[in-house]
Amino acid sequence: MSPSSLFDVRGLTGLILLSFAGILFLILLISFRSRATVFCQYLKAMTGVELKPRQVRTVFNERGKDGVREMFLDLIIKQDLSETGPLQIPKDIRAPKS
Repeated sequence: MSPSSLFDVRGLTGLILLSFAGILFLILLISFRSRATVFCQYLKAMTGVELKPRQVRTVFNERGKDGVREMFLDLIIKQDLSETGPLQIPKDIRAPKS
């Protein structure tokens, strides 16, 4: 048995297996392409922060992984402050000023 005979498609069964593998590969490509969009939709639903995959890609290209992390934290903090306002610390709990 030669290595080239492993890739020969003979008959209907071989064609069905090859088309099934092609369909699985197509599903894999679609899932990887839509992953960023699904994450942005999830982020909006859970935190209220609205992002586009293009924004994340731009920040990643300019500043790398740390830049994306900074952008995400900044947006989360801004969203939290817009919903609840600044945190009010009671006077009896505050640390004395030195």
